[in-house]
Amino acid sequence: MSVQHALLTSLLERPSSGYELARRFDRSIGYFWHATHQQIYRELGRMAEHGWIAEEEGEGESDARNRKKVYFVLPPGRDELARWVLAPTAGLDLRDEILVKLRADAVVGPLGLRPEMQRLIGLHQERLDTYRQIERRDFSAAQPTRAQLLQHALLKRGIRYEEDWVSWAEELLPLLDKQDDPA
Repeated sequence: MSVQHALLTSLLERPSSGYELARRFDRSIGYFWHATHQQIYRELGRMAEHGWIAEEEGEGESDARNRKKVYFVLPPGRDELARWVLAPTAGLDLRDEILVKLRADAVVGPLGLRPEMQRLIGLHQERLDTYRQIERRDFSAAQPTRAQLLQHALLKRGIRYEEDWVSWAEELLPLLDKQDDPA
């Protein structure tokens, strides 16, 4: 996935300044696709060069130099997003550094990965708690729209992923302390 397509999606949801977009990105798409604020601003420039987005001065300060720029998607940007959505997905991307570390521990170990696994369990549990808070806060409408149903489905995928990760890692912890009996 390209950051540009994630940004197009976010801007179609709501035109925003770069700062607002970066903050919204952190609280939504950023849960499954990371981008730094610097990267977001750089990509906004590229997208403007492609003619996918444009900017206009937002309301606010009377001094034009202090007015924030609000970005919005142009028809070629919408077309690009539709093209990308319909293109085949690259496939399975399973890059997860801890899995390689665990494989190394299996070959060389035990190397003392318990503290790292406990730290990662904590991080995944925090994200799970955040997702559940978002679910309680944002998805209680009696008659949700199609967009809300799709957004909730994405959130439920995240919840299931985090639940599974925490469960798997907790099952793994005792193995990290296990010593093979010398033959």
